Amino acid sequence: MDSDSVKTAIVKQIMVESQTANARQLIEKINENCFEKCIPKPGTSISSSENTCVTKCMEKYMAAWNQVNAAYLRRIQQEVGNSSLTS
Repeated sequence: MDSDSVKTAIVKQIMVESQTANARQLIEKINENCFEKCIPKPGTSISSSENTCVTKCMEKYMAAWNQVNAAYLRRIQQEVGNSSLTS
């Protein structure tokens, strides 16, 4: 393997690991924040309004995460492109 293919493989691996870590963090935040916000008094079941609240909360978190993740990936690709120009 030449140095460019090694570099590309490393960047891809970092991106995958980063996305996995970000997804885990997103799920933790969704669970923590949406549950606390939408289910103030946990019981044996959740009401339809609590279910709707959790669903909307999750959708908002995921939309925000998708935007941040897309911007992050663009930045990484930009950095990789810039570093290959200076090499």
